[in-house]
Amino acid sequence: MTPLTGVRVVLLAGAGPAPFAGMLLRDLGAEIVRVDRPGSGVGVSGLPSHLDSRSRGVRSVVADLKTDEGRDTVRRLATTADVFIDPYRPGVVERFGLGPAVLCAEHPPLVYVHMTGWGHDGAWAQRAGHDINYLAVAGALYPTGPADRPPLPPLNLLADFGAGGTYLVMGVLAALLERIRTGRGTVLDVAMTDAVASLTTLLHDMRAAGLWTHGRESNIFDGGAPFYRTYRTADGGFMAVGAIEPAFHAALLAALGIDPADWPQHDRDRWPAQRDELARIFAGRTRADWERVFADVDACVTPVLTPDEAPHHPALASRGTFTDRDGYLVPGPWRAAR
Repeated sequence: MTPLTGVRVVLLAGAGPAPFAGMLLRDLGAEIVRVDRPGSGVGVSGLPSHLDSRSRGVRSVVADLKTDEGRDTVRRLATTADVFIDPYRPGVVERFGLGPAVLCAEHPPLVYVHMTGWGHDGAWAQRAGHDINYLAVAGALYPTGPADRPPLPPLNLLADFGAGGTYLVMGVLAALLERIRTGRGTVLDVAMTDAVASLTTLLHDMRAAGLWTHGRESNIFDGGAPFYRTYRTADGGFMAVGAIEPAFHAALLAALGIDPADWPQHDRDRWPAQRDELARIFAGRTRADWERVFADVDACVTPVLTPDEAPHHPALASRGTFTDRDGYLVPGPWRAAR
């Protein structure tokens, strides 16, 4: 599926969500032209380009924005582009004469994207930050991790990729559709903190309904619920249990030989004891044993796979989710239809 065939995206090289968004747009068929700094020699994350999946299919153009020649190169590229992505702090490209006031005036159909951490304006617009900081301020980091330890960052998946990069792509697609209607481009301000806050919508709705408490490991989705957490197995592996709905919960109890009459699902006073009992049960057998137990039981119980194991699992292998690259298995291009 290549709906963006013929769309050209000019991307200023940077870290985090912008190159990930470029990868997604490339997977949808867009042409990606990345503007690299002179002498960088590596991809946008410090990886050599041939090992950085976000660089796949990307055409690199070297330009020094501190020179007239480099700035002229970028301006010429922008006049041929449908989308221009700026991953720098607010004001940087403007100082080089490459802001939307200039580029969009020269090329009105251009969709110009500011990709920032805190937003292109606002009280913290000029502050530095990383994924963990955007999660922290957006209220998404505090609820994660065990109750008796500091919050744990969920890798850099949320702010960089799940929020920043993905929301950037969503904004670009919407802007391209709007351009079809109006013939004009637009300027997008995509802030990772805003996007992370958007991802916490359900949490805030549950708080408003009295269904979410302040403490960590005391709610359904934060590991507090015995039916939605991970358990260690006898061989040091883990099983993930996500038996939220009553039918799945009943199937879980049946597979474990637990009498449902003495196991109320939503009695929070019983949750600590239920967690302890499930931990005891799962610790009594290996992960492979539990995989066999739940192989044909529709209870939302799965093994917790390592990144090395995941590509070989039938659910992913049967779909060709991962592909071989120079002897390494990496996620292949994203496809909306197969």
